[in-house]
Order: sequence, then structure tokens, then C-alpha cells
Amino acid sequence: MSEIEKKWYVLRAIGGKEAKAKEYIDAEIKNSNLGDYVSQVLIPSEKVYQIRNGKKVAMDRNYLPGYILVEAILVGETPHLLSQTPNVIGFLGGLDHPTALRQSEVNRILGKVDELQEIGEELNIPYIVGDTVKVTNGPFSGFSGIIEEVNNEKKKLTVMVKIFGRKTPLELGFLQVEKE
Repeated sequence: MSEIEKKWYVLRAIGGKEAKAKEYIDAEIKNSNLGDYVSQVLIPSEKVYQIRNGKKVAMDRNYLPGYILVEAILVGETPHLLSQTPNVIGFLGGLDHPTALRQSEVNRILGKVDELQEIGEELNIPYIVGDTVKVTNGPFSGFSGIIEEVNNEKKKLTVMVKIFGRKTPLELGFLQVEKE
């Protein structure tokens, strides 16, 4: 078995039933010799934050809805077992010619998933009302102002900037300013 390289394939699943299909495949791997041919089953997902009842709640959302990634060797009955799993429609490319993903595509998909999961907490930059900041991006680049309001959920600031001798409020993103 080790001389045959495992490749990534895409299984099409019924929308919203990807997790159930993955559970069936994982159970089949555990209860039969399917584990010799299938090493990984992934549902590409991203972490999404929603506001419910005034609280920030983290949820997982499918990045590619209707698809399951499977790393496998498709020999013998393996393709039929995978495609006949409940809630699975079949292989991308059909059962006769399942299309293997190129390694660059796999890296992009898995890298994108990792990147999306990391983004959530990276942007948590603390700003305090009254701080002086300099605008680094956008049409008001180079202007300095004082923070009037901080909105952590939207990652936005309201900054009072003097334009033509008048104080003007600007709504800017956390990444558009830097502390002075």
C-alpha cells in the first residue's frame, strides 16, 4: 500500500448534510478496513463571529458548502463505498473518473481555511477613547486626530480630525490608523 500515493478527492454532499456524511465515513473507517485506503476526511470551514443577545458568539461555517475533501487511494471497492455513503451524491468528476486535486489546490484550500480561522483574533488591537492616532490609509492619510468612539465588534473607530480648521468626525477601520 505504501508505494501508492494517497491523493485528495472531492465528494459532493447534500447541502447542509456534510457533517452527517463525514460522520458516516468516519464510522466506516473505524468499523471496517476503509481506514487502509482513506486517511483524512475534511469539511473546509471558517470561524464566524455573530452578535446574539449582545454577546459575541463564535460559529463554524462551511467554506465550501456541499463539498467534503477526502485523502484516499481509490482502488477496489473504495470509490463505491465512499460514493454510496448516505448524504453523499458522488465524486467530483463522476465515479468512473474521480478528479484528484492538484497539490497547489489542496494547499490553497487548506491554507485558506487556516488563514480564515486565524483572522478572528488577530485584529483585536486595543484603542482607547482619547488616544491620538495618525491616519495611515485612505483619502485622509497623514492626518492626526483624537479617538472619540471605539467599536470593537465592527473593528472601527470614530476619530475627530481637523480639516480646514474644523473638527470633522471620520469612521475608520482599526487597520487604517496607528497610535502616535
